[in-house]
Amino acid sequence: MKNQIPTATALMNPGCNQCSLSKLCIPIAVNSEDIDRLDEIISRGRVLERGERIFEQDAPFTSCYAVRSGAVKTYTLSSDGEEQVTGFYLPGEVIGLDSIHMNQYSGTATALERTRVCEIPLGQLDEIADEIPGLQHHFMHLMSQEIRDSRQLTLLLSKKTAEERIASLLLSLSSRFSRRRLSGTEYRLPMPRSDIGNFLGLAVETISRVLTRFQNQGLVKVRGRDVEILSLEGLKGLLSHETECKRTSA
Repeated sequence: MKNQIPTATALMNPGCNQCSLSKLCIPIAVNSEDIDRLDEIISRGRVLERGERIFEQDAPFTSCYAVRSGAVKTYTLSSDGEEQVTGFYLPGEVIGLDSIHMNQYSGTATALERTRVCEIPLGQLDEIADEIPGLQHHFMHLMSQEIRDSRQLTLLLSKKTAEERIASLLLSLSSRFSRRRLSGTEYRLPMPRSDIGNFLGLAVETISRVLTRFQNQGLVKVRGRDVEILSLEGLKGLLSHETECKRTSA
């Protein structure tokens, strides 16, 4: 039998076995045969343009989504229509886990730029989770990570200074890009400063002022959305210094 030539669609949307991000989305312990089974239920290659919604708040919960390329923000809307950004998601990260035991999505997910996602239907996932060792545990781990991140955000917004909040975000993005084998010191912010301000509870002017201060201190270089971290240790030291100052003044 002749080797089957992959279609253009298959080349653009490789399965989990060929995806460079698979180890971030699914447990390393899953063998190739089980990955093939998982691959059968995942809808790959949905493309969203900037501003397009993946799911909406209060819509019936049906699936989680793994970001394959691009970036996504999640947010909630208050009763009076005010938007509160709750998170930013990069390739290899899974969206919707905070709603996995609910009947509806707790917020809205929107593409920040041209984005490709994989849809993971919850119903079919439940059917094979019991048969694939480690899969259920892996998604429980991802959900616990979501809870931890939510708590860290609450702490970030309630106690830290503007400098600490921005330094924490830059360091978080650095770590997350590094996990994807991308540069952790030179990257482009996928979100506008208005979204960063909403997420961190800061005015856009404050963000610009703090970034200018960081540049003057030789910690970063910022050109529009392009960020170059000149001193990771300097940013980390800023966080520990602020914490120590608070302890001393207490």
